[in-house]
Amino acid sequence: MVSKVLVANRGEIACRILRACNEAGLASVAIYAANDASSLFVELADESFLLDGDTITDTYLHQAQILDIAKNAGVDAIHPGFGFLSERADFARAVTEAGIQWIGPGANAIEKMGDKMTARITMRAAGVPVIPGEEIEETDEDLALQAIEQASTRVGFPLLLKASSGGGGKGMRAVEHPEELLDAARSARREAIAAFGDGRVYLERLLTGSKHVEIQVLADRHGRTIHLGERECSVQRRHQKVFEEAPCATMTEEIRSAMGKAAVAAATAVDYEGAGTVEFLLAPNGEFFFLEMNTRIQVEHPVTEMVTGVDIVREQLRIAAGQPMSCGDLQMRGHAIEVRLYAEDASNNFLPAIGPLSVFVPPEGPGIRLDTGVRQGDEVTPNYDPMLAKLIVWAPSREEALQRMRRSLDEFVVLGTTTNLRFLRELCDVPDVIEGTTDTTMIDRLWPNGWNPNASIEVEDGALMAAAVAESSGLHRQSHSSPQSDDFSGPVSPFRTLSRRYP
Repeated sequence: MVSKVLVANRGEIACRILRACNEAGLASVAIYAANDASSLFVELADESFLLDGDTITDTYLHQAQILDIAKNAGVDAIHPGFGFLSERADFARAVTEAGIQWIGPGANAIEKMGDKMTARITMRAAGVPVIPGEEIEETDEDLALQAIEQASTRVGFPLLLKASSGGGGKGMRAVEHPEELLDAARSARREAIAAFGDGRVYLERLLTGSKHVEIQVLADRHGRTIHLGERECSVQRRHQKVFEEAPCATMTEEIRSAMGKAAVAAATAVDYEGAGTVEFLLAPNGEFFFLEMNTRIQVEHPVTEMVTGVDIVREQLRIAAGQPMSCGDLQMRGHAIEVRLYAEDASNNFLPAIGPLSVFVPPEGPGIRLDTGVRQGDEVTPNYDPMLAKLIVWAPSREEALQRMRRSLDEFVVLGTTTNLRFLRELCDVPDVIEGTTDTTMIDRLWPNGWNPNASIEVEDGALMAAAVAESSGLHRQSHSSPQSDDFSGPVSPFRTLSRRYP
């Protein structure tokens, strides 16, 4: 039985989970660091508790402190969201040993899929196609480099070096030629050790021109494991996704069926429970290969929800309570697209940005969803991931969804800090995006020297921004039906032109 849930996370995913708890009639608890005291997610929770400490390690990653709060608050379950402790098997195990329900797969499944080399071996045994490559178990630097060099002759070039405990592109290096191998291996190992405390790497054949396609799975305790179709997440910068959609534009029913069966087999092989994502590379010839399994809710889960009508977080809550999942026979309906709005300078290698959200006016209208943890007036700091929001649209067809996304990005206004709004808007007009022929190399191919905004669109000076901020402040203080000027017809319209000038 689950009646009270602690959300061991922050920001937009915490808001998403807290709202799901509210709709499910469950009491909710938030935990927060001091610099998050005024955040939206803290207000959404029924109860909230301050974490002692100043760093992420001392707050959102402090397992003992979070467990103490959970026990004192009398919670039945902990939902980890994504990031932070969501894929820490030791935390999942500590939660269950404390008599609290972990909303996610068991610790053993997290361990098997968290170690990428173990996952590859497990998937091969389960009959799931794996990218040709070799695992290097050596931990000694010299022995590991020798083994990598020998394995490279069998794998062939170009190849990828990937950290066994990796994620987010850390400990990953593409190697085109043999003479680059050892330097790349040393660099990958150093980065992996710094990020994960584990320098083991493995080799994979580098598959160019492939799509990144993932299958959403759900598994309950009643012997049922299903998939909810696919998402395509090929458009990435620095191995981080920025544009996701469901379904994949070039997917055939034959490949969808085969990939879905492989995903279910992957989940079954590790006795999976809850929501998870099995990621594949889809080659131009229709072959697909297992990449990894994410043992948590994914950032891009909303596009699957939009096309299937399944509330994935609600299903997580049901499964954790021991109930069978509520999903019946599923079909994907229409098309959904998600883009990730970041506080970052896309024209400067996507470096994170900081500053106030002086104006934050999201688009409105049919088929639009915004998942966010920020509001106008909040401050973007360097303390956490710079993602501000996820903008999701749905429409009956892919063409209509893409046009709805264009319109939504045109209307979205964020002033006070630099964002990637203009970059996202330009993506919508890229021929590969329009035609659905995106692959994982697209951004690097299109902008090998980095993205730069259209030179014809320039910021004239700071005066217009200041005027917009002042006007926004004034409009928030007045009735929407009585604007101060005949030039404006409501609280949003003054910024429609500005959104194209000030991303």
